[in-house]
Amino acid sequence: METNELNFEAKNLEKIKIIINAQIDETIKSIEKNREDIVLAKQDLRENSQHSISSRLHSFENFFELAELSQYILPITAKTDALDNEQTKALSLKKMLQAPYFARVNFKFEDENEFEKIYIGRTSLSDKDTYEIYIYDWRAPISSLFYRFGQGPAHYVAPDGTIHGEINLKRQFEFKHGELEFYFDSDVQIVDEFLRKLLSQNATNKMKTIVETIQKDQDVIIRDMGSDLMMVQGVAGSGKTSIGLHRVAYLMYKGLTSRLLSNNIIIISPNHLFEQYISNVLPELGENDVESLIFDEIFTRTLRYPRIQPKNRFLEMLVSAETEHERNMIKSSMEFKGSLEFKEILLRYIKDIPNNQIHFKDIYYHGEQVASAEECKKELQTNSRSSQLATLLNLLHKKILDRVHELRVIRLKELETEARQDLSHRYDYKEYARMISIAESTTLILEVESFTELHSMNLYTQLFSNKKYFMELASGLELPSNIDEIMKQTYANLRERVILYDDALALTFFSIKTKGMRTNVHQNIKQVVIDEAQDYYPLHFEVLNCMFPKARYTVLGDINQSLEKNSTMSLYDQIPKILGKEKSTLATMDKSFRCTSEILDFSSQFLDAGVTITSFSRSGDKPQVHKSETRDEFYESLFQEIEYSQAQNFGSIGILCKTESEAQSVHAHLKSKMDIKLILSESY
Repeated sequence: METNELNFEAKNLEKIKIIINAQIDETIKSIEKNREDIVLAKQDLRENSQHSISSRLHSFENFFELAELSQYILPITAKTDALDNEQTKALSLKKMLQAPYFARVNFKFEDENEFEKIYIGRTSLSDKDTYEIYIYDWRAPISSLFYRFGQGPAHYVAPDGTIHGEINLKRQFEFKHGELEFYFDSDVQIVDEFLRKLLSQNATNKMKTIVETIQKDQDVIIRDMGSDLMMVQGVAGSGKTSIGLHRVAYLMYKGLTSRLLSNNIIIISPNHLFEQYISNVLPELGENDVESLIFDEIFTRTLRYPRIQPKNRFLEMLVSAETEHERNMIKSSMEFKGSLEFKEILLRYIKDIPNNQIHFKDIYYHGEQVASAEECKKELQTNSRSSQLATLLNLLHKKILDRVHELRVIRLKELETEARQDLSHRYDYKEYARMISIAESTTLILEVESFTELHSMNLYTQLFSNKKYFMELASGLELPSNIDEIMKQTYANLRERVILYDDALALTFFSIKTKGMRTNVHQNIKQVVIDEAQDYYPLHFEVLNCMFPKARYTVLGDINQSLEKNSTMSLYDQIPKILGKEKSTLATMDKSFRCTSEILDFSSQFLDAGVTITSFSRSGDKPQVHKSETRDEFYESLFQEIEYSQAQNFGSIGILCKTESEAQSVHAHLKSKMDIKLILSESY
């Protein structure tokens, strides 16, 4: 580092620190002022609205007292919100002191003569009076210069159009406890060395941000705003999950103008452990965390049934199957029930339910016919295309009971007359007549509910009970060769009220299509991020499309990492069609940053021919396969491997087992020799 440049950067850092500290002091004063204002406002509320508070506020006569009360409450709410914002700002500024920025780009706009020094950090820093920007947020349009260009001609897309110019310097900084540890002027080779150093550090139990090392192709994915559906096919270790989360942060940053807030975004995660692993990324980027959901939770929220097989149990059942026939049975059942063919069968079944599955009855009230079975059936058939089946049945239920209510008024008078003539009810004839009326109505209501109450589980079970009927529904569709066995096993499971994972998926789709969503909580979702999409079947995406029909999507996956099915690139042809997205983009990432060259060479033998993964040129030990003749030999070999890993100062060591029972066995054997934690599905 040249002395003059080092001095300049040191002076610039001190200048930035002074500005940050000044803003911290100003923010703290604002916090104290807000606190004082809140105290005074609460005093005004107590002193000036005592009568309003003690009045019967629910009554119409006290409308003006309510209005007066709101005049005191609103300022308190506003001041409280302002206090929260100022406290968040103070925390952000204090955090910024530790590492104000990570990069600098010297950029000369094409119509200017001087190069401007553009400093880039995780958050921006500016003067609120002069609007001078000292540090640009990494998501700002101009910051893309750092990620996409080296020295020479460069450009970036601003709100007013494309801005052209020239770069003559790219510099990266490393801070430690707020002090400049070192900087370097970056070219591709040096940047790669810096990234290699970061990747070689011990992993932590939380995913880290990668704003300092985002690659050009990754930046393109992060900043894409034109696609309704952004799909990323990324090999293991390519950083696709990190890119997905940084894309969320970018969308939230852009959401300041497009009104995309944290409650407008949802992440569909593979499991709860993964949710915990990624939980720090958005807060570290200065954004509120967003809701995260796993598909198992979609099943339970929709079906509200306690005995649903979770995904991890399904996978364990698959990998631990004792015979090849059993394994193929599990796979083929899942593939069929998650397919577009089965979706079509379910839709045909739903359409036919009013014709063959609902047993309508003639409804009589005190000898007078209220509705005929034929009339009820015809009404449902006529409107079956306009609304969901459950809605139509509810309307039919209401229509019948409305008629009954009219007749019940007349019937109640008759009952009162009869009861009045009964000497034993001379003094309570009205109450007695009402009790008889309620009993008659209850019996009638139960009779109406017998064909207007929709039981998804029973209807779904019934679908597998009649092979001839099933085959009629499946006419023209391709079925698996073992469909008879699938139907027989499914019916047996459902009769025992056991819902395996494949049936949970199909039953959730069936329930949504017949009953709709049980809650409107997801209606405000505008962006859905799906990770590990290679493990999803078409019906998974159909369910998501039902839940978030108006949302845009970011879909991350790797067809080579699917555990229970053979995924191909055709997956990315299906997704846009299912989700109905015309503006879709598929980006591929074939460079692995996580794995060493030796690990990639070893794992390539398990991939299909033609699949290429580019290494980031990190080296390490070659993977080894150890074979043990006895369990004692196995544990001894395992113990030696753990000791070797500990000697290498690895920050975390994991032992993965095929099943939870095997994991429990290994843990029981090793826990007396070392500090080891058992992680099961219930652990997170």
